[in-house]
Amino acid sequence: MRFLGQIVFLLFLCEISNGATKVKTSKKSTHASQASNAVQPSPVAHISAGSVSNNRAAGGPGGGESTRDGAAGAQAAKQPTDEMRLHFLKNAHVTCNDGTPAGFYLKENRGSRRWLLFLEGGWFCYSKETCDSRYQNIPRLMSSSGWPLTKSGSGILSSQVAENPYWHNANIIFIPYCSSDVWSGTGPVPTPAPKPRQVREKERGRNATENAFMGSLIIREVVKDLVPKGMKQAKVVMLSGESAGGTGVLLNIERVASQLEQLGAEAQVRGLVDSGWFLESKHQRSPNCPETVTCSPEDAIKVGLRMWNGMVPERCRRLYKKGEEWQCFFGHKLYSTLTSPLFVVQWLFDEEQLKVENIYMGGQHMSEEQWQYIQNLGRELKNSLRDVTAVFAPSCLSHTAITKSNWMTFQVKGTSLPRALHCWDRSLEATRNNRTPSKGCPFHLVDSCQWPQCNPTCPALVNEATQQKLTLPQILVAMGLDLRKLGLNPQGDVNVLASVVSNGG
Repeated sequence: MRFLGQIVFLLFLCEISNGATKVKTSKKSTHASQASNAVQPSPVAHISAGSVSNNRAAGGPGGGESTRDGAAGAQAAKQPTDEMRLHFLKNAHVTCNDGTPAGFYLKENRGSRRWLLFLEGGWFCYSKETCDSRYQNIPRLMSSSGWPLTKSGSGILSSQVAENPYWHNANIIFIPYCSSDVWSGTGPVPTPAPKPRQVREKERGRNATENAFMGSLIIREVVKDLVPKGMKQAKVVMLSGESAGGTGVLLNIERVASQLEQLGAEAQVRGLVDSGWFLESKHQRSPNCPETVTCSPEDAIKVGLRMWNGMVPERCRRLYKKGEEWQCFFGHKLYSTLTSPLFVVQWLFDEEQLKVENIYMGGQHMSEEQWQYIQNLGRELKNSLRDVTAVFAPSCLSHTAITKSNWMTFQVKGTSLPRALHCWDRSLEATRNNRTPSKGCPFHLVDSCQWPQCNPTCPALVNEATQQKLTLPQILVAMGLDLRKLGLNPQGDVNVLASVVSNGG
């Protein structure tokens, strides 16, 4: 049973959770990308980048929200649609894990000099066993064979001004994650000749090195393919991403800036990292990684870096001796070495960070030690973000924000996430043009309250079985904790308790 539990934990790390958590953020609906397991691509899929919620029940990645069924309706109303069209890379030698073509989805806005590139998330694999499991449970993250021809975006990927007031008219590029390497791989092309998909599936898993790990190269080729479409004339290029895609931004932003400079572009390259600012695990694991499935994320990255032929930014790499490059995957260690402007969006009680420590909100039981870890996590994340110039960090239990259709509702100290990004944008433009940045437009926003869900704009917690909204005290009681010991009044109405907890948000 312990071994099975470890396998389940590993699947979560790939964001292939089998519905392990019973509490989720409200307004997270099932993802409509039904084509992910299909042999033939379907014509349209509605996405919320970084996750496919309908795959959660089938062992797929979680943490996101579907977009509305709005493309056809908006078209009928003669409004902009969020439809992005699939383009495969011109360089056929840069591929997904299984050798199928890598690519990107593009919605052009001719005349716009703003370009938004988005890196999808989905954790990684680092051994034969983990790559086999990943391919079996969610082949979309290793192969393009089931990708739909078009996708539509939400949140910052939306073309609707009401949903995305500051970036709706940009050129929007969604880059699917099919390299399983946290966007770091520069591995060689597999030497065997391409085989039919059915044959590949039967032979899958003989050796993890049969996979191509080319995440960083995919980003490079996407930029190359976008130059003829006008990126060379860009004024601003923002490389963004969620979860593993957010970490991918940290790892690749300097390369993208250098590449565009070499191509003669004058664009300012910026980074937007959503839920990719992780801390090292404190959970004790087996020393036999990777022979077991109990590797910590740090150990898994150490192993994976060799398999992926992974790269890290040069200035960070020079800080660490050979074999310690894995430390550059952690934002708080990498940030000071970056020269490109960076905005970090990070929930202070990130659900995926908690799951790394085997803490599942809404699970069967929580110990007082686990509750203490949760509180400490908020403090440690705050400390790690102290020197980050541009940050939006609410005291909430959630994972990913910028592609949620309700992302405008999240606030810290009265400023919404889109507004904070806009303030940062204006500040960068002012500095670039030798002007004094405007006052009263904040973009370093970290919640001052200490408890999970103490920010009243946090996404609500919902019982998946009953769809009932729950307060944090209700969840803690259900998980066996004594509210009195936690400093809460068990005799008080739970709504009052929740409001007490919400003070200071």
